[in-house]
Amino acid sequence: MTNSASHYSSVKEVIARLREVDYISDTRVATAVYLADRLGKPLLVEGPAGVGKTELAKSVAASAKLDLVRLQCYEGLDEARALYEWNYRKQLLRIQADEAREHHWEEIEESIFDEPFLLERPLLHAIRSEKPVVLLIDEIDRTEFEFEAFLLELLSDFQVTIPELGTMKARTTPVVFLTSNATRELSEALKRRCLYLHLDYPESDREREIILTRVPQLPESIADQLVRLIRAMRQLELKKRPSISESIDWARTLVELGVETLDEETTQDTLNVVLKYRQDLERVAQQLKLPPSPHHN
Repeated sequence: MTNSASHYSSVKEVIARLREVDYISDTRVATAVYLADRLGKPLLVEGPAGVGKTELAKSVAASAKLDLVRLQCYEGLDEARALYEWNYRKQLLRIQADEAREHHWEEIEESIFDEPFLLERPLLHAIRSEKPVVLLIDEIDRTEFEFEAFLLELLSDFQVTIPELGTMKARTTPVVFLTSNATRELSEALKRRCLYLHLDYPESDREREIILTRVPQLPESIADQLVRLIRAMRQLELKKRPSISESIDWARTLVELGVETLDEETTQDTLNVVLKYRQDLERVAQQLKLPPSPHHN
C-alpha cells in the first residue's frame, strides 16, 4: 500500500474547499476531517438522522476530487454483499467446459477461483482502487456485531482476506467515513480504530447560511422565518424531526411557489414537504397554532 498525500493542507483549507461544494462546515467538523485525512484514520460520524453525516462524506469526495464508494448498510448485510462474491454462473459454465475436456477437478477448482470470476463489492473495490477514494460505510448501526467484527481488519490495516486468493492490501489509503444514527451502541473495538465526530442539528445562523447557500433565490426574510419554524418543530415530540435536507427542500418549494412571506396559510399548505407523518402534521399545527388543514375532518 502506498500512503497517498494528504488532500488538505490545513483546517482552513478544508472549510474553504467544502464551501466550494456548498457544504458549510465549522472548525470542529473541519478539524475532524483534516485529522482523519492526515492520519489515515477512519472517521466515525454519529448523530440523529438528517444532520448531514452522509452529505459530509459526499462533500469531502467532491472537494478532494475523489471517487465516492458507498456501502449502504442494512440488517442482515454480510461479507458477500459488502466485500466480494464469486460469479457462480460463470464458474458453472467453466466447469461444464472443462469437464468436457476431461480436466481433473483440482485443475478446474484452481481455475474457477481466480480473478476473472471475482465480483467486487464496495469494500473490495475501495481496497483495490488504483486511485485514492472516499469509502462511505453508511448507517453502520443497522448491521449486527458480527459485521462490525468483520470490518476490523479493513479498518486497522486497510486489508482484507479472501480465503481463495489470500490477503489483499490497499493500493492506496482510502478516506473512510462511517456514519451512525446511534440506534444501537457500536463496539469498543470498532470505535478504537476511528476518530469520532458527533453531528447535531446546526445553530440558527449556520442553518440559515446552509439554506441560503443551497437556495440563493430565497429571500433572506423568508429564510429567517423558515429557520425559526424548523427549530420550533424540532423541539416537539415528533415521530420524525425535520432534517437539514428537508429544510432545503422547503426553501426550494417556497421559491418555486413564488412565496413572498411565510404566513400561516402558506406554512400549512407546504408543511408536508417537511413533515412525513399525519400525527406530526397535526401536532405541529396544534402546537404552533396553525389553522387546521382543510383535508382533516
